[in-house]
Amino acid sequence: MIRQSGNQESLSDPATPLPDCINGASSVEAFLARLRLYWPLTKSLQTGLLLSTGLAGYMSARCPVMHWYDFIGLGISLFMAIAGSTILNMWYDRDIDSVMNRTHHRPLADGRVPPDEALRFGLILSALGVGLAAAMSPMYGLIVFAGLFFDVVVYTLWLKRRTCWSIVWGGVSGGMPILAGRAFGLGHVDGIGILLSLAVLFWIPTHILTFWMRYFDEYQAARIPTFPSTYGFVATRVTIAISSIIAALSIGSAGVLIGVEWGFVRLLAVLSAGLLLLAIASIFRPSERVNFGLFKYASLYMLSAMVLLSI
Repeated sequence: MIRQSGNQESLSDPATPLPDCINGASSVEAFLARLRLYWPLTKSLQTGLLLSTGLAGYMSARCPVMHWYDFIGLGISLFMAIAGSTILNMWYDRDIDSVMNRTHHRPLADGRVPPDEALRFGLILSALGVGLAAAMSPMYGLIVFAGLFFDVVVYTLWLKRRTCWSIVWGGVSGGMPILAGRAFGLGHVDGIGILLSLAVLFWIPTHILTFWMRYFDEYQAARIPTFPSTYGFVATRVTIAISSIIAALSIGSAGVLIGVEWGFVRLLAVLSAGLLLLAIASIFRPSERVNFGLFKYASLYMLSAMVLLSI
């Protein structure tokens, strides 16, 4: 130990306060650790995908984007509302997550995050997102609130544990960000915005129903009604194919009506054809590989479609 003479304090004295730089470093490390703990509650990939649809909806109405503060405000408000609703979903479904192998490691399911803290966090984010959206535009705020209401109240709290048709209302909620973004850009709801919303609505079965088939046993153990458990795998695959066709036609029609250049429309048609071929393959040559490939491609398809519409 080093001790200094005179009136200077000893470095070994436990009562000596830590330098401000050390305290600051500890605070930053504590914040980052907490952020790493809470970040998985937002399902960042899912939130980011839905956020991209909202931004694409706005850019389809405002091209080029003239008011960057509106664009940034749109992104922040949508992110908070989507992430907040996702956290509330996780809070309510923590008992389901704890019995499924795929989800038992989530922070709420394994007890790393206290439920009351997650509830407060979700409510605060949701309120801030809807509040900012309403301050930017009452109509925009109403659509964002509708998306949150359908997702948390109608889908999660009311229908998810009762019927497999809850997915329809989950799809309605998923279509709200792109409708909200376009309505904010235009100042009103139009037919193209509804078409884009329908595209997301019918894309979601392609995404979720393949998930239900992949983790069929786990959903059975959690006692969650799904299309495969209610109607069988064949009917589920046919539903996926039909939904894929409607989603592709909706996005393609919206792109033409927006005035997307034909080069991009042709590229969108190629992407849509890939989605349809995988959906048909899942009917006539079903396998775990095809099913999982369709699940992954569906997300890539929607993200690519949003990028094309934005460009």
